Amino acid sequence: MCGKFTAKASWSEIVDLIYTAPPQEQGDNDRTLIYRVMSAIPLIVFDHVAGRRRVVPMRWGFPHPQDWKRPQPIHARSETIDTTRAFADAFRDGQRGIAMVETFNEAPDSGVQHVVTPAGAIGIAFVWRRFEIAGAPAPFFACVMVTAPANTLLSGLPTDRMPAILSADDWAIWLGEEPASLEEVKACLKTVEDARWTMTPEERAKSTRRGKPTVSNPAGRF
Repeated sequence: MCGKFTAKASWSEIVDLIYTAPPQEQGDNDRTLIYRVMSAIPLIVFDHVAGRRRVVPMRWGFPHPQDWKRPQPIHARSETIDTTRAFADAFRDGQRGIAMVETFNEAPDSGVQHVVTPAGAIGIAFVWRRFEIAGAPAPFFACVMVTAPANTLLSGLPTDRMPAILSADDWAIWLGEEPASLEEVKACLKTVEDARWTMTPEERAKSTRRGKPTVSNPAGRF
């Protein structure tokens, strides 16, 4: 399952971006950031008090019941998100968010990760909660990625799941900006097919092995 994705640095401040990346200015905002489980993800949420969207950093991974520092679970199945106890309250109470993604990885447990590159920026569905943890210095926010059945492109991998990707028309419903029944909200979670997507094995950084010390290279192994 997906345990890693990338996004542009500038997207952490853009709450209305839908599927098409804006022109990037040269500089640090052009950087591609990598987010993994346990990362602080910039999640787009709807602030019902202020009546607007906000970007709030949240840890990827709910706290394990026995050890809050350990992330478990990290995914929520779209089919049962409204009935699974760990996620049902967040789903029903509108604690739903969106993470902007440039690429995402699949099949991390198979030994070879694959990088999936959609045709432009996409918004992945998350649910989140605020946790009060005994012994923790302060309450914190954590989120889990919602998954859907794998599409045709990913079906060749040893996984039957993929991130639940929201269509542009479903953003407001998922975030709770527009009134909708829970059935309509759940219907936003679909398997997405797109012939323009690509998937390639992830290139691992090659380790350089030092040779024995020589007269011309006295540093050798050091």
